Parts: sequence; C-alpha cells; structure tokens
Amino acid sequence: MTHDRDAAEHLLLGAAAQGTGRWSQDRRLEFIDFRLCWEGRLNRSDLVEFFSISIPQASLDIARYTAMAPANLQYDRRSRVYVATPEFRALFASSDSSRFLGDLLAQATEPHLTTAPFLRWVPPVASVPTPGRTFRTEVLMAVLSAMRSGSAVKVLYQSMSRPQPIWRSMAPHALAHDGFRWHIRAYCHTRQQFLDFVLARLLEVGEFEDAAASGEADEDWHTWVPMVLMPHPKLSPSHRRAIELDYGMQDGLVEFQCRKAFLFYALRHLRLDLEDATPPAAQQIALKNRQDILKIMAHQVGR
Repeated sequence: MTHDRDAAEHLLLGAAAQGTGRWSQDRRLEFIDFRLCWEGRLNRSDLVEFFSISIPQASLDIARYTAMAPANLQYDRRSRVYVATPEFRALFASSDSSRFLGDLLAQATEPHLTTAPFLRWVPPVASVPTPGRTFRTEVLMAVLSAMRSGSAVKVLYQSMSRPQPIWRSMAPHALAHDGFRWHIRAYCHTRQQFLDFVLARLLEVGEFEDAAASGEADEDWHTWVPMVLMPHPKLSPSHRRAIELDYGMQDGLVEFQCRKAFLFYALRHLRLDLEDATPPAAQQIALKNRQDILKIMAHQVGR
C-alpha cells in the first residue's frame, strides 16, 4: 500500500505540472477514495453529479482508480454500486480522518460556505458556540497589501494597556490564529520589536511607509519549540492510560512543535497555564518540559 500511496502522490505532483485537465481527474480520484473510505460505496452518478462530467468519463475515472488500487473496491451487481472491500486502505492523504472530521465541522459551523466537501451523508454534528470577533474588512485588506509589498502601515490601535487608541506604525508579515481570535504578527516601529496585534483592535489604517524590519528578522516567529505533553501525574493509572489513548501518546508522551512566538497562546489554549491550580481530573494533561518552556518565555520580549 505504500507503493500505491507513492503512486497517488506522484499523480498529484504531475497534475500541477501538466495543467488543469489532469488535475481535475486526480481530484476525482481523491473523491472516489474519500467516498469509498467514509461511505463504503460509490457509483458513477456520484461523480457525474458532483463534478458535472459525463457517464463515460466517470467510468474512465473509476477504471483508473481500480487500476491503482484493485484491492480497494469491487462491483456489487445486485445494488449496482462499487463497494469498499474489507481490505480497503485509503490511497490519498485527503481521505484521512482529520479531513473527514474537518469537513463535518465546517458544515456544522459554516453552512454558508459554497465550497462543497466530498461528503454526501453526514451524521448530526454540533460544536461549542464561541462569540465571534469582528473587524473591518478594509483594515484587513490594507494589512494584507502591506504584507505583499513588504511595507509598513500606520494603524489606529486600541491596546489593553492604554485607555485610548493611538496611531502607530507597524510592518506586518504574518497572520496567526490562537484558537479564538486572529492576530497580526508585525514589527512595531514604536517599540522597535516584533509583536502580536489583535486584528479586531485595529480600528483604522492610514498611509503606507517604508518598513523598519522584515519578517525574516522575526526570530520568535521562525523558531520552533517542542512541547511535550504527558498525562497529569496525579491521575490514577487507568485514567492516565485513557489520556494516552486520547492524545495518541507513545510511552506516555506526545510531542508537538510550536512557534516560539505562540508559546503563551499554546499554554492558554491547552489550559496549561492553569496546570498548578486545576484539579488533575479537570486538567488531565501536563507539560513534561514545563520548566524549559517557562524559561524560554521569561526571555521573550514584548509579552
């Protein structure tokens, strides 16, 4: 199956080089793989309806997929559909469970989106509601324009450390989301360092000017720091095992990489900033390299 996955990746790479026609077929092969994986069945009409193609083209696509992964599907003459075999193994990375759950969440939280996922049948899905953060479209457009041109822009910014908003110049180079709200990562001309600006607090934009620094100089943004999670040590052995399964831990640990600039937000998002004050059963996880992380954060500027 590794060979089959390599072949699929080769097809996708080749599509980018050979134009939209070839890419369209590779997209349809992904669709076939996804439907077989998550619905267990597929027929030609699925392709015809989703991609607005002809029946002969749909037949060619299914034949192509069958040639790539003959053990993945078989034709059920009674129901006149292709069904996934017990030996089915997803051929494309886009059939991953995270993609499936992501599509479910997108449909549940943003039903107005016009981009159609590969889903047909969906189970009932709900998500915890969060208050929206509003910002002016023209402000975001100006910030993006400054990023593209490598310029700085004057903004009227309402910080939490001042009672009134003030005008300041910043050179934005990246957008970031902390799990709850959008930030602009930018070099602040006033404080002469790279900072995070909450997008919703940019009230107005003024003229563009030369940037005093580029995003390439933002060391905290470009530096990655490992965060090592483990079950809370005060949990019972059975509860620790449940947490290990929940996070896919190996030998009681799981590691992920975080931008140095985002360590503060990562700790808050995972409630690790409350690790010492929260009961173990509610906290559930702990940061094994906590002291290393806190030491790094103590030396960060602009927090």
